[in-house]
Amino acid sequence: MASYLDFEKGIKQIDEEITSAKIKGDDDAVETLEKNLEKEVARTYKNLSEYQRLQLARHPDRPYSLDYIKTLLRDSYEIHGDRAFSDDQAIVCYIGYMADKKVVVIGQEKGRGTKNKIKRNFGMPNPEGYRKALRVAKLAEKFELPILFLIDTPGAYPGIEAEERGQSEAIARNLYELSKIKTPIVSVVIGEGGSGGALAIGVGDKLAMMQNSIFSVISPEGCAAILWNDPAKSELATKALKITANELKEHKLIDDVIEEPKMGAHRDKEGAIKRVGEYFLAELDKLEKLSTEELLDKRLDKILSVGAFKEK
Repeated sequence: MASYLDFEKGIKQIDEEITSAKIKGDDDAVETLEKNLEKEVARTYKNLSEYQRLQLARHPDRPYSLDYIKTLLRDSYEIHGDRAFSDDQAIVCYIGYMADKKVVVIGQEKGRGTKNKIKRNFGMPNPEGYRKALRVAKLAEKFELPILFLIDTPGAYPGIEAEERGQSEAIARNLYELSKIKTPIVSVVIGEGGSGGALAIGVGDKLAMMQNSIFSVISPEGCAAILWNDPAKSELATKALKITANELKEHKLIDDVIEEPKMGAHRDKEGAIKRVGEYFLAELDKLEKLSTEELLDKRLDKILSVGAFKEK
């Protein structure tokens, strides 16, 4: 069963009419309704608010990291564990072939269904997850393999046990170490990019966002609770935080916005996955033309440019 958001009521109604027409075997009605659906989708997604994009970023039908990995990679093999504490299931690491290139893909996985969501901790990594990601990134460096990071998390897990095992240190260590990994790195926000939990695998040569994804220093609900002591004002906080892809591109905090299919990533998973794969391979082709020294110099310049300003 497809999930519909409040502003997708028109789409839901036409979908139900199409289903009914198919059951009746009315092909002419189906054809007409499908054209109407295309128009309704275009109208609905034409002028989305920041809050509506937030809802789409969290949509349960959007493709998750494992969807991308299973579709884009062939002859893939999962790499487990941080070699120190455990194997955090909120972060998945795979090596395999994308087109004719051997690559490493590291992503945050939210999981589908109650049992799997609990297993994946709802996509909130513990310190061992970030240490696993760093270990695999260094493995990729050793064998000169490019890295694709897939960001999709509400944030790093804030539990007491995570803090006891050094959550903040693990995130900071990744920021430091990934900045000097000697292999091309492309990071893509595919859904929700929450706080340092997202940034910990967001350091690289290119940082892109899916059109309806978000990237934020804090969740809108958390921001509303702190500023107004009212989580219900999350819609106002969403607008104030400027967390959508186009806004972040305008402020030069990300490099590119990956356009989603007309029907949205949550309605056209294959189309969305294909576009991320094409973006990664296109950017990788450019990055591989640079020497290691040029690659690291450009990455450092990119990191240092964040937050830079000039007084008039």
